[in-house]
Amino acid sequence: MIKKILVGLLIVLIIIQFIRPEKNISATLSENDITTKYDVPEDVKIILSKACNDCHSNNTNYPWYANFQPVAWYLADHINDGKRHLDFSEFAAYEPWKAHHKLEEVAEEVEENKMPLEDYARIHEESALTESEKNTLISWSKDLRAQMEADSTIDLTRPPRPEGNKH
Repeated sequence: MIKKILVGLLIVLIIIQFIRPEKNISATLSENDITTKYDVPEDVKIILSKACNDCHSNNTNYPWYANFQPVAWYLADHINDGKRHLDFSEFAAYEPWKAHHKLEEVAEEVEENKMPLEDYARIHEESALTESEKNTLISWSKDLRAQMEADSTIDLTRPPRPEGNKH
């Protein structure tokens, strides 16, 4: 009986290898990439590339194990969730109030050591941020927010939420 169960599991494992999620890889820079609208210094680009972009852009650098199911499904779900919260590849399309708020969250998440995620940093050691890199990212985020606040042509007013939507 155990042999039949193991053979059945092996067959299922083989079959699911052919059901693959779409990879999060774009051949070109999005017209809405954060760099198309906002100043992103080179040192910040390097930090974003090493610690943020795998989950928060249209260009994930996949590890070898992403070719196996169900790991690839888990990663795809994780990446989609990360992009739902913050997508640097679509950042320039955000309403100004939303971009302003997302920059605030970037600083908060990094200050509170919530980003990059501990699980991600454990597997991708190169993504761990030094104190200097954290300070650079936080300062950039706060400076960009201050620039937005100082620009009288930008309306940072969040539109009212519809009745009944408490989120």
